[in-house]
Amino acid sequence: MALRFERIAEHDLPELARVMQRAFDDDAQKHLGVQGGGPPGYDDGKFFRRWLFGRDETVGCKILEGDQLVGAFIVWIHDHGDNLLGTLFVDPDHQDRGVGRRAWQFIESRWPTTRSWSLGTPSWAVKNHYFYESTCGFVRVAEDDDGVRYRKVMT
Repeated sequence: MALRFERIAEHDLPELARVMQRAFDDDAQKHLGVQGGGPPGYDDGKFFRRWLFGRDETVGCKILEGDQLVGAFIVWIHDHGDNLLGTLFVDPDHQDRGVGRRAWQFIESRWPTTRSWSLGTPSWAVKNHYFYESTCGFVRVAEDDDGVRYRKVMT
């Protein structure tokens, strides 16, 4: 399966919101037994408008398999090299096929001078923990009511 990573544009938001909603709702259903479970604006494009557009340090890419949107990510790239993964999600129909792993490999290769990556994820998102720790090499550095914080120091 060949993947492409393209910058997110305003016209992508309706479809991105649908894919993001499917991904987050699927997680919430599996782990919490509830129907909805994403951050504010995850289901209508407001998440992307708030966290992606109008910020110089923010980069968002959609993940495409052929012409089909299968996921996306947002990263914050800082001059000091300590960068942040804001979100990475894959449509449930395309999970467990290496899409997330290849997206993370793309991120690492795209910003090779990164000193460290950080991210946060909900405590209940067990599949995320496995992915970030076992697949991507992150280390758990903190846990509180807001979730789990991870960090990966690059060599």
